[in-house]
Order: sequence, then C-alpha cells, then structure tokens
Amino acid sequence: MRILFAADGSKYTKKALAFLANHESLAGEDGEVVVLNVQPQMPPRVRSMVGADAVASYHEEEAAKVLDPIRKFLERKGIHARCEWKSGEVAAQIVATATRTRSHMIVMGTHGYGVLGRAVMGSVATRVLAEAEIPVLLVR
Repeated sequence: MRILFAADGSKYTKKALAFLANHESLAGEDGEVVVLNVQPQMPPRVRSMVGADAVASYHEEEAAKVLDPIRKFLERKGIHARCEWKSGEVAAQIVATATRTRSHMIVMGTHGYGVLGRAVMGSVATRVLAEAEIPVLLVR
C-alpha cells in the first residue's frame, strides 16, 4: 500500500507521524510512504520582484526543514519513504499528489478546530476529505 503523508511541520504533523510510525503495518510489508510538504505560493508581485529561481530556492529550503527530519525519523523506524514538495494551494496539492502517486490512503494531522472553526477559518483537512477519492486518516 502507498500512503501519502501530508506534513506541514506543526505539532499536529508530529502526532500523525508518531501514529504512522507506531502503526507501520498500515503500509504493509512492501508499502511506501510518500511524504509531501506544500509551500504556499508567493504572490505574483513578489515572484516578479525576486525572480522565479529565488522563490523556488526559498521553497526548497523551507520544505527541507520539514521533510529532512521526517525522512530521517522514518528511516530509523525502518519505513521506506520518499519526500516531495510542491507549492500552491495546500489541499489541492495534497489531493493531486495522492492521485499522481496512486496512493491508497492519505494520512495527515488536523488542528481539530471543530465546526465553528471550520466554518470561519476553513480547513485543509476538510477540503482534503471532500475532494479525495481515497480514504483519509486524520490524526488529532
């Protein structure tokens, strides 16, 4: 089984990562974990001022701050993982990457705002649940 693990580096990501590591049988013996970090897209004005290469370099550095510790942690646990980063709208990139990688499940942390918080603030987890065509495991 291939699992897409969405990681933003928050304490909720750490909780979901701990859950995944403690339930390594989710992926199965020949399973794979694809760890995804989505960087918010820079406004067009900023991109034009600093240049596309500088923005891409910035995104890559920021993603590495999230992905490198996760990769090392999963390797120590004996879980095969590959890491990717994208920039753009977070929920859309998570769903698109799950589709592209032919993942069987999405695992992610959730801030657990509740009904009112989702109504006021929106929620990446809510959007992923609504748009994904595969199971989504939310860890709180």
